[in-house]
Amino acid sequence: MKNKILTTAAGFGTVAVLALTGCSASSGPSADGAVTLQMVESLTNPARTELLRGLLDDFEKANPKITVNLVSPPTEQADAKIQQMLQSGKGVDVLEVRDITVGPFANNGWLYDLGPDLEKWDGWDALTDNAQSASVAADGKSYFVPYGFYGLSLFYRTDLVKDAGFDGPPHSWKDLLEQASAIQDPSNNIYGYAFRGGQNANSNVVAAIEAYTIDGLDVDDAFLMEDGSTIFAAPEAQDAVDDYFDLFKKASPPSAVSWGYPEMVAGFTNGTTAFLLQDPEVIATVQDSSLTEDQWDTAPLLVGPSGKAAQPLAVAGWGVAENSENKEAAVKLVEFLSSAEPATEFAQANSLVPIITAAADDDFYSSGPWTSYVTMTEDPETYVNVRQPRGVSWWTEWIQKSDQDVQNVLLGNMSTSDLLASWDAFWTEKYAAEKG
Repeated sequence: MKNKILTTAAGFGTVAVLALTGCSASSGPSADGAVTLQMVESLTNPARTELLRGLLDDFEKANPKITVNLVSPPTEQADAKIQQMLQSGKGVDVLEVRDITVGPFANNGWLYDLGPDLEKWDGWDALTDNAQSASVAADGKSYFVPYGFYGLSLFYRTDLVKDAGFDGPPHSWKDLLEQASAIQDPSNNIYGYAFRGGQNANSNVVAAIEAYTIDGLDVDDAFLMEDGSTIFAAPEAQDAVDDYFDLFKKASPPSAVSWGYPEMVAGFTNGTTAFLLQDPEVIATVQDSSLTEDQWDTAPLLVGPSGKAAQPLAVAGWGVAENSENKEAAVKLVEFLSSAEPATEFAQANSLVPIITAAADDDFYSSGPWTSYVTMTEDPETYVNVRQPRGVSWWTEWIQKSDQDVQNVLLGNMSTSDLLASWDAFWTEKYAAEKG
């Protein structure tokens, strides 16, 4: 999954270097009680930083004795820079924490447990169930409060679905295969599905497997079943991958063998493909395309044979450094950014699934293509929120291996059963070594 906020922020490098070398490092309260906080963001781009700076200005107006310096390193360097600052024990009070960084940061003792503060916070009950759940780690501590989620939904061409004789969008993966195959018409350059065969191809394969194995899935580690075996060894996984790769054989353009995020989205927005599985960022892209409002919409994530889907929400949020000398002020800032107005403004501007329950009633979310995300949020029994092990040290190795394996299946060099056996062996070995 790619999100627009991952774009490198040109021009922030010099500012970041000055801040990161300690020129504006935070310190404890002054004699008159004035506090200067240093806040570091990770997923930086100019528009996002401008918005965040505006929210911090509002916070400063409401809290005259607190000043917030915002550090915005280029995205590709940000997490490493944040780690350096945390490791040094100074220079950061509030920081952006992601689902792929919270594990190592917390394990090293660099993150403050917000749990006791959140218990007293009057904004807690305004958060969605997903936001409350994501803010509590497996060890029961709260290392960050989410600012929003990146979740999958199905983008679909309403006109093509209707023309093919279907009453509405697909509900299940098998429905998707049926509809996409029926719509497929290469002679007119119309294809059923924008298949992901290139970078991050593994993610949609895993989404299908998790939907098919959901009844026995370990929701706290969605690569495992409740009995401790991997999802890739489950009998249902074979049906999942066979159905999923049939989408390529029967309902996708041949060029999709190498499609990543840009090609998938372009295939949908230029009218070539009827279905696209992507995150909410794409809504704005489609709205800016040649497709008209009555030609497309979104539908909830596809379910498996039991009628349920696993929603592996990618998440990030705001946390406080354990070594901050200004924890009280830092917590106050996190709670401000997580309160209704600032949090909803931030989520809307960055195309995020919101953390505020009442946001579902906002016109922005309650109509049009955003309604599918609200539907999923309000029906957690069908669209089960699960956690993938994105914080493990071997996650990058996994992405590289699994993407290559998907390529080999598409090119006919590997069977789907061999792919599952390889993935099962990989994760079984890694988990055993970790316990070791």
